[in-house]
Amino acid sequence: MRDNAPYMIERIVAALTYLTMGMAGFVWLIIGLFTKARLKPFLQYHIFQSIFISLGFALLSIIVGLLSNVLSFIPLINKIVAQITFLLNMPLFFEYSLLQTIIYAFLIYLALTAFIGKYSYIPWVSDIIDQNISR
Repeated sequence: MRDNAPYMIERIVAALTYLTMGMAGFVWLIIGLFTKARLKPFLQYHIFQSIFISLGFALLSIIVGLLSNVLSFIPLINKIVAQITFLLNMPLFFEYSLLQTIIYAFLIYLALTAFIGKYSYIPWVSDIIDQNISR
């Protein structure tokens, strides 16, 4: 076994942090703060990346919602926006919409890569996390 291979508990927490949209990682950070334990770079990377992605999803959702509301007041464009919104949100797979399916598939991919002990790479996001965490 390699010296820098993450422990099983670290891999489980890293995977859970993606599946809970950063909440498990946030709780782990709080526990680490109270116990004064230093997180290993593997766990830091995945926790911060999941929190960053969660905030990005929330911000993107707010922006798209506001943009959709503004565009709904413009004649003719409001019909196109309504059609796109309907197509992206109608149930397709097991009562999940296309958008939900893509998001869940992405989060499951990230959780699986974290669980097997790998560093997942997301362009731009992983670069920002890498610059702020020393491996």
